[in-house]
Amino acid sequence: MPPPENAAATPPVITQRGGSAGIGTWLRALRWKQWTKNVLVFLPLLFSHQWTQPALFGRAVLAFAVFCAGASAIYLVNDIMDVAADREHPEKKHRPLAAGLVSRQACWAMSALLVVAGTGAALALLPRQFFAVYLIYGVATTAYSAGLKKVVMLDALMLAGFYTLRIFAGSLATQTPVSKWLLLFSMFFFLGLAFQKRLAELRGWECDESPLHRRGYVKGDLDHILSMGTSASYMAVLVLALYIQSPDVTAHYSRPGVLWWTLPCLLYWLSRLWLLAGRQEVSEDAIDFAIKDRISYAVAAAVVIIMLLARPI
Repeated sequence: MPPPENAAATPPVITQRGGSAGIGTWLRALRWKQWTKNVLVFLPLLFSHQWTQPALFGRAVLAFAVFCAGASAIYLVNDIMDVAADREHPEKKHRPLAAGLVSRQACWAMSALLVVAGTGAALALLPRQFFAVYLIYGVATTAYSAGLKKVVMLDALMLAGFYTLRIFAGSLATQTPVSKWLLLFSMFFFLGLAFQKRLAELRGWECDESPLHRRGYVKGDLDHILSMGTSASYMAVLVLALYIQSPDVTAHYSRPGVLWWTLPCLLYWLSRLWLLAGRQEVSEDAIDFAIKDRISYAVAAAVVIIMLLARPI
């Protein structure tokens, strides 16, 4: 059953358990596993084939750290705002704040510390254009957590935009050009994953009539979300196919025809993801699923091998 209407107004009182929170607890509160998403800042350097330059790689590492700090700060704020709903959720109730392992005051302090550290590093050590994009990312994600996550469709588009913004920020941090094909692929690919996340949330919501808590979707939206999500995913494959046959690819690979083999790899991974999502065998976040899934690692390895066989210039 969904939480009663007054659950958000009068959340159950959970006191912090004795002692100070350890490193493991804080790492969970900071959602360190979500830092893998910030690896996207390395993509412009990777696809421009300049990852062997120490100075540029160092900038990418610093950009990665800055985004990790900013993302964790926002996750903490999001958990503070959603603590009542998290305590009613079968999985999220184990988050450190919802479980009473850390206090609200400590979360606010840690969030402020991360914001100061990330902002200071970005201003002092990275190009100002990067800081501008990082600032946009911070404002947008804060607005998302504050309420835009409840706006139907806009929430999914914003999630896809956050991923794409990381790629663009990586380009600015390393001063390497980013292909329009990569940005377009990213928008469609991550839009599909955003819809998959909403699909998983709705399937876990027991009430057929009321909207998903802090979301604008209802059970009747399942078929539409499934249709839009799969369409976005396969549009990403189409963008990749168009890129492979474009003149741009010959500037980076001496054997571009080999890259066609990436298409069946991506088609297989996405089709399997949506099939498992339909069976309710995928958690709310496809990235978490991929991290724990051996087949996902095998597909990623196959793609890397194909790209190497294409002989990067």
